[in-house]
Amino acid sequence: MHESSKALARRLHDSRFATRYFKGHGIDIGAGRDSIGNQRPFFPGLTGCKAWDMPDGDAQLLATVDDASLDWVHSSHCLEHMRDPREALANWLRVLKPGGHLIVMVPDEDLYEQGIFPSTFNSDHKWTFTTSKHQSWSPKSVNLCALLAEFAPVAHLLKLETLDASFVYNAQRFDQTLTPVGECAIEFVMRKWHPHELERRGRLPNQPAA
Repeated sequence: MHESSKALARRLHDSRFATRYFKGHGIDIGAGRDSIGNQRPFFPGLTGCKAWDMPDGDAQLLATVDDASLDWVHSSHCLEHMRDPREALANWLRVLKPGGHLIVMVPDEDLYEQGIFPSTFNSDHKWTFTTSKHQSWSPKSVNLCALLAEFAPVAHLLKLETLDASFVYNAQRFDQTLTPVGECAIEFVMRKWHPHELERRGRLPNQPAA
């Protein structure tokens, strides 16, 4: 609950969220009442936020959102509810402008589901996530290193982090996100390539004119 609000204290210590990621107009997918738009005083470059939820349409498709129309897309704990995470990410990147950022949090399967699936803490979870494992106990595990690598022709992976700073590893099994500080999650950030960056095969320094 209120995972975006929990993330704020951590994100304030990383200047990229205020100076690069949450700049301009964006969409917060599955925001409910905990929208990034509520945090505008902390992100002065944020000029607009649409909190996208079920009445707005299928979050997997974003059918009414134009291609390359947004500066940023944020989603906190929504991807695990999608029918097809791969298709969802493709559409979330589709609506980003070149140079725009995709910021996503998902539950870490070991920290959240803790060895049991279907999830006993949220019965609507369709997938579990790990940064990278040789093998997973979950029959619906998504290896994010492998999945995000598929989008390398579209976007550059800037950040992939297991959010376990407040996780109590020696506790008995319970949903630690019910505490005020427990995140039990993975966060990743991707930046959509500009066409000229793809042509140059990287985001390189500006070259002087010949």
